[in-house]
Amino acid sequence: MAEVITVSALNRYVKTLLDANDALFDLALRGEIANFVQNARSGHCYFSLRDDICSVKAVMFRTDARRLAFRPEEGMRVVVRCRATLYERDGAFQLYVNDMFPDGIGAVQLALEQLKAKLEQEGLFAPEHKKPLPEFPKCIGVVTSKTGAALQDIRNVLTRRWPSVRLLLCPVTVQGFEAAQQVADAIKKLDQRKEVDEIIVARGGGSREDLWVFNAEMIARAAYRCKKPLISAIGHEIDYTILDFVADCRAPTPSAAAELAVPDRAEQERILLDLQQNIRKNMQKRFDLCYNGLEQYNFVLEQGLARRNWQKSQGQLQQVQDAIRQQIQKRLHSAELQLGHAAALTGSLDPYKVLARGYTMVTAANGTILNADDLQPEKTIYVRSASRRAKCRVEAVEEINENTQKF
Repeated sequence: MAEVITVSALNRYVKTLLDANDALFDLALRGEIANFVQNARSGHCYFSLRDDICSVKAVMFRTDARRLAFRPEEGMRVVVRCRATLYERDGAFQLYVNDMFPDGIGAVQLALEQLKAKLEQEGLFAPEHKKPLPEFPKCIGVVTSKTGAALQDIRNVLTRRWPSVRLLLCPVTVQGFEAAQQVADAIKKLDQRKEVDEIIVARGGGSREDLWVFNAEMIARAAYRCKKPLISAIGHEIDYTILDFVADCRAPTPSAAAELAVPDRAEQERILLDLQQNIRKNMQKRFDLCYNGLEQYNFVLEQGLARRNWQKSQGQLQQVQDAIRQQIQKRLHSAELQLGHAAALTGSLDPYKVLARGYTMVTAANGTILNADDLQPEKTIYVRSASRRAKCRVEAVEEINENTQKF
C-alpha cells in the first residue's frame, strides 16, 4: 500500500520537481492576455496567458510591472519572459512573469501609442522644454554598448570633426531585461558629472524588438529630468522610439548624432579664414581712406593755401577786434555822459544843497518834513537850516491869498 502523505507534502514535492527543471526557470511564451486585473493596492498584475487550446495562470509583481513600456489590455497578444512553478498554497500551476513585450505589429503600435499619449499629456514632449546644444562642447557623455558599432562610429566622427573634445563613456546593455534600467541610470550618472556638456544615447540598427527597450517609460523620464542637453540616436533614420520625442535633439544615426554634437573643424577654419580676410580688407580700406585724406592735406600745404587762408582769417579777425574796440569806446563815452547828467540832476534835487543856499524846511520831531496842511496852532515844529535847527511853536495858521496885491 502506498505511503499516506499530506497535501502540503505533495504540493511541496511537485514544486521542488518543477523548480529543479532548468527549462522551466527561464521561459519565453507567446500567448493572449485574458482576465487581466491589476490590484490597485499592491500593484501586482494577475491574468491568464492562453492560446487556441490551453491557458495558464500568471502573475507579474509590481516591481516588474512598473518597468513595462505599455499598458497590458484584455486580448492583447504578448511574449513574456517567466518561470513556471507551483503555487504551493493552492496547488496551482502558474507563471511568474519578469518581463512582457507586445507581440505583433498591431499590438506593438498600440502599446507605443498608449505610452506616447500618456507622456505627451504630461508635457514630456513639450518644445519649450527642449534645451539647445552647446556650440563648442569640451566633454560629451555617451550611453551605449562598449562593444557596439555605434561607439566606434561616434569616435570616428568626433576625431574627424572636433578632435579636441573629450569622450566619456557610460557602458550599458542596449537590449534585454536589464537594459532599460541601465540606460536610465547611465543618463542620471552622466547628468551629475560637471565636466559633461551634453549626452548622446546611441544604439546601432536592429529589429523593432531590439529597439523596443528605448520605448521604456523609465528611460523617457530619465531623459526628461536630465539637465544636460541630450541627443537620441537609436537605430536608423526610419526608426523612432519614445526617447526620440523626449530628447532635446533626435539624430537618425549615431554618426549623425556626433555631427550634431560638435562643430566641423574644417568649417570653423573656413569661417576664421573668411573673418581674417574680411579684417584685412577692412584694415586696407581704412588705410587707403586715411592715405587719400593725408594726400589732400599735403597738397593743400604744398600750395600754401592753408597759410593764405590763415593770414586772411587773421586780418579779418583783427578788423573785427578793432570794430569791437571802437564800439566799446563809444558805448563807454555815451554811458559816462548819461551818468554825468544823472548825477547833476540828482545833485540839483538834493534838499540839503537847497538848505545850503539859505532855505529852511519845517519838520516834525522825528525829522519828517511837514506840509502846510500839517501846521496847526499850538503844535511844536522844528525849522531846519543847513547847520541849525530851531524848535518853534505855532501860534496861528493864516491863509495867504496870492491874488491879493499889496502896495
